[in-house]
Amino acid sequence: MHADRPSATAFYVALHRAAHQLRDTPLVLDDPLALRIVGKKAADAVRSGAWKENDRLTRRFRIFLATRSRYVADELATAIAGGVRQYVVLGAGLDTSAYRQPHAAAGLRIFEVDHPATQAWKRTRLAEAGIAIPPELTFAPVDFERQSVMDGLRAAGFSTKQPAFFSWLGVVPYLTWETIQRTLASVVALPTGTTVVFDYVADPASLNLFWRLIARWMARRLARAGEPWRSHFIPAQLAADLRAMGFRAATEVSPAALNQRYCRDRTDGLTVGPIGHLMQATV
Repeated sequence: MHADRPSATAFYVALHRAAHQLRDTPLVLDDPLALRIVGKKAADAVRSGAWKENDRLTRRFRIFLATRSRYVADELATAIAGGVRQYVVLGAGLDTSAYRQPHAAAGLRIFEVDHPATQAWKRTRLAEAGIAIPPELTFAPVDFERQSVMDGLRAAGFSTKQPAFFSWLGVVPYLTWETIQRTLASVVALPTGTTVVFDYVADPASLNLFWRLIARWMARRLARAGEPWRSHFIPAQLAADLRAMGFRAATEVSPAALNQRYCRDRTDGLTVGPIGHLMQATV
């Protein structure tokens, strides 16, 4: 991230969410706002095929983006059924879950945490798209590398006396382990029932040669864009580290698990590749 401009990867991910609505059948993530929030020019490019990122490998990346968001939506619903009434989107980017949220009647409060530059850009996008900001949503600008997430949340009215559900997608790979630990330490200090779901990059050593080369290519591409990957993990070791930090449970959500849950009935053969994983940790 740069202090003077929004995240390039946030827009790239939003384009893939928009493309998923048009190019992948059946939908894993039904997001009627995905095309609106990227803006008319970008949406038209996706609709017309001028945005050509639709090869087999790109589509597998896109299906991971869709499954990770769908998994969060499903687990959030479970948390709300269990009494959780605070939802925090860490590194929200152009995520639209707060604006199509079906749980407002339950009294859910939503907090979007992001870098100030990206958050200001998003608010401009929302205004241009005519997407209303729901009354239950509060913005909390935070630079993850320099500021405390919990300080930003408290300033926005977040209660540290109540459990919360945290979605932390598309952020962890770009942070150092020290920064990741600081954020997780804030989460694990919250009341029992608090949950965080985040995605991460698998340790390249755990991949076969083909996927190791793909991971290397992706890392170089992101580095050239100014947003390099800074961390990767071995699932079992990461889960052990989370339990050592004080989380009651740490559950690896593997690509195979995502495929079983969301892709097993697809007729196009699309599946999640082995580079991106999810982790769910519960206080």
